[in-house]
Amino acid sequence: MKSTQLLATLLLTISATAMAAMPMVDGEVRKIDLSAKKITIKHGEIKNLDMPPMTMVFQVKDVAMLEKVKAGDKVQFTVENANGAMTVLTLEPAKK
Repeated sequence: MKSTQLLATLLLTISATAMAAMPMVDGEVRKIDLSAKKITIKHGEIKNLDMPPMTMVFQVKDVAMLEKVKAGDKVQFTVENANGAMTVLTLEPAKK
């Protein structure tokens, strides 16, 4: 039992460390689709994905993030390629 708890703790630590290493990306919300759990963002370069600036649709890890923003909001976010699906992991208002 202790080895299972140790493994779970290790995996959470690795995951938290990996997320902390992801760069925050500047963007502007263009559209929100709550029912599809998607957000369209005009964004700057996403260095961890080697992606140039563009406007694209992302899935979100947690739909609750979408309830805190609206079209036109400036945001900062992190994103990962989860098995071919570009997924927003964190989303917050841009620092002024």
